[in-house]
Amino acid sequence: MRYIFLTLLSIALFSCGSNQEKSATSSLDDKLPKFEFAEDIKNTDFGTLKEGQQVEHTYKFKNAGDFPLIINNVSASCGCTIPEWPREPIGPGEEGAILVRFNSKGKQGQQFKTVTIFANTNPATTDIQFKADVEAAKDSTATGSI
Repeated sequence: MRYIFLTLLSIALFSCGSNQEKSATSSLDDKLPKFEFAEDIKNTDFGTLKEGQQVEHTYKFKNAGDFPLIINNVSASCGCTIPEWPREPIGPGEEGAILVRFNSKGKQGQQFKTVTIFANTNPATTDIQFKADVEAAKDSTATGSI
C-alpha cells in the first residue's frame, strides 16, 4: 500500500512540474517575434510572363511578438530569384518588408519558386512561395513589374 501511495505521489509531482515547464515554454513562445504578413505568402501568382521579363513583389509584414525580430538570412531556391530584406531588428509592433525579384530569362513553362526566411522566430524558418507561367519569347530583353 505504501508503495502504491509513493508511486502515485511521484507521478503527481512529476506531472505538475511537467505542466509548469510546458506553461513556461508556451508563455515564452507567445512572446517570441512573429511574422504577421499582410497577404498570403504561399500563393503569390506572377501570372503569365514572356521569357526574359523581370517582376518583383514586396511582402509587407509586422512583428507580432514582444521581442525584436531579427532576420538572419533570406535565401531563394534558384539564382533567378533575388530577395532583399531589412538588416536591422524590427521592434515589437513595427513593420518591415521583403522584396522578391524574379528574372524569367532562360525559363519556360510553369515556374514554382521558394524564398526561405531565417529569423529568430519559432519555427526558425518561414517560406514565401510564388509561381509564374513563362512563355518562350524571341526577344528576351523585355522587363516589367508587378
